[in-house]
Amino acid sequence: MTTIGLIGSGNIGGTVARLAVAAGYDVVLSNSRGPETLKELVDELGPHARAATPAEAAEAGDLVVVTIPLRAYRDVPVEPLAGKVVIDTNNYYPERDGRFPELDDESTTTSELLQAHLPRSKVVKGFNNIFFKHLLALARPAGSSDRTALPIAGDDDAAKATVTEFLDTIGYDTVDAGPLAEGWRFQRDTAAYAALYASDGPEGWDKPVAVDAATLREALAAARRYADMDQA
Repeated sequence: MTTIGLIGSGNIGGTVARLAVAAGYDVVLSNSRGPETLKELVDELGPHARAATPAEAAEAGDLVVVTIPLRAYRDVPVEPLAGKVVIDTNNYYPERDGRFPELDDESTTTSELLQAHLPRSKVVKGFNNIFFKHLLALARPAGSSDRTALPIAGDDDAAKATVTEFLDTIGYDTVDAGPLAEGWRFQRDTAAYAALYASDGPEGWDKPVAVDAATLREALAAARRYADMDQA
């Protein structure tokens, strides 16, 4: 695996691209506005980065990251991603995405929606539970005492192994939360969501804190469904 394709190049996508290039990968970036709008980011990343259309990024990537607003998930190209591992960073924000009844009643998850849209791909949920500035700041080499762990979920063990290897290369340990259906455990507003990586007190989001695998597992175990939160 040498090339990372990115469908979406905003805060999370741009950060993953930076980490990937630093780790020696080539990246192909795309967004909904056209390759020409990515010139500044490509120039920053250097010769290991180029801009393309979403279909071209999907075709070029050995591993592809889908990092777009959930409302646009049906626009993700299907055929170029057939047989590939796809990391889904989506979160559901109704005020941004509109209402999805199947997410409101918690009968499915965001990544299961993308998996249904990409029936011949292997979707793994990841990168959705951490603030992009923290994602950049907390990356550490393997073996570091202050290395941070990120959760993943997926239905294919080989695909999860591929994503685990990628995360390791760019600076993170991994905790497997189970199948895609368990991806709700690190969705918006759960114990394992973004605030887990922010410090307490006045510095808060300006001072990210390392989260080891044991701490992350505790947070995943403590997760509660939205319906249970509403009843509390």
